[in-house]
Amino acid sequence: MTGFVPAPPAAGCRNAPVLKERGQREVFCGLTGIIWLHRKMQDAFFLVVGSRTCAHLLQSAAGVMIFAEPRFGTAILEEKDLAGLADANAELDREVDRLLARRPDIKQLFLVGSCPSEVIKLDLHRAAERLTERHAPHVRVMNYSGSGIETTFTEGEDACLATMVPTLPATEERQLLMVGALPDVVEDQALGLLEAMGVKPVRCLPAHRAAETPGVGPNTVVALTQPFLNETAAHLERRGARILSAPFPFGEEGTTAWLWAVAQEFGVSPEVFERVTEAPRARARKAVAAAAETLRGKSIFFFPDSQLEIPLARFLTRECGMTAVEVGAPFINKQIVGPDLDLLAEGPVIAEGQDVDLQLDRCRAARPDLTVCGLGLANPLEAEGLSTKWAIELVFTPVHFYEQAGDLAGLFARPVRRRAILAGLEGAA
Repeated sequence: MTGFVPAPPAAGCRNAPVLKERGQREVFCGLTGIIWLHRKMQDAFFLVVGSRTCAHLLQSAAGVMIFAEPRFGTAILEEKDLAGLADANAELDREVDRLLARRPDIKQLFLVGSCPSEVIKLDLHRAAERLTERHAPHVRVMNYSGSGIETTFTEGEDACLATMVPTLPATEERQLLMVGALPDVVEDQALGLLEAMGVKPVRCLPAHRAAETPGVGPNTVVALTQPFLNETAAHLERRGARILSAPFPFGEEGTTAWLWAVAQEFGVSPEVFERVTEAPRARARKAVAAAAETLRGKSIFFFPDSQLEIPLARFLTRECGMTAVEVGAPFINKQIVGPDLDLLAEGPVIAEGQDVDLQLDRCRAARPDLTVCGLGLANPLEAEGLSTKWAIELVFTPVHFYEQAGDLAGLFARPVRRRAILAGLEGAA
């Protein structure tokens, strides 16, 4: 059995001092999460109550063609709304009525708050209750905040799923609830491994359709697939569910540890676990090793952006041979990322929150081989000769579980190789 449990370092980072910073932040807003959520939830629609800037952000981030009809849109707040010269609630009701009349396929409608709607204190929670009464039972209307005032971009998904939890039906069924929006191909791989081990029933949140919405109750065991689902986890615990403690399924080691935690919970024997995971584990190790040739011995610096930073640092240091200089995260919930902190060897600065100027000073002083940061910092750092990886790409790209382990390592190897090629060309010139 011990072969499935990662050997921790002599001293991990769970109890290491955390540098807590509160200052200027450099992050995307939570509206960005709509881009992957609207693809996952086939009969949901995300209506952002915001400005034209919000609409431009979503169109740019999604790359939606002009003739496409996506499952998101923006109810534009004009100058008269912002100045209090119009009844924003009446206008919102009218927009929702028009939308639902035109799109009868919508079963779940999310009113998504933005910076403008929060500044004018538009009560979207009350609007969602009013509109649910108006359009029930055909459509359930919910609301959450994607405002950049208080949220980072992955917290948009957390807020969305958290607002769904109180509406989930109650159940006494003993079940595994896999929580977090994954690309369909990745979700199918995870479900296939769990089915082969005999773990059942397995439900997913979010579900593809409203009719598939899972129940939750005291016999629900939750396996989180994303480390940023803090509020969702708390809401599920309030409903009686229990959160499994495990590293996140990034890389061969993390995936094996995550699956083994589920297997132990559902009585899967070591022999069955070995038979199911042996081949994909071998493929993952081989794929990661190819990229690790480029990454081994290189240093990496994480700016706080997605809350994936701690599990990724664990993966890169343990499986790819990198050295972490600083691992920054917007928020550190040790109940959720504690198992990854246990496996991350003591040494890097662990930072929570951000004062971007101070962190830039530390990054420039360290001159890491690779810096993981947001789009707003990447180009300036590249101009200073530092290789960067866009943090947002790690959320948009399939990176979980065995079959994506090599792709995950490759995302970090490519900018390191690019910098080496450019340096060679400059030397030849």
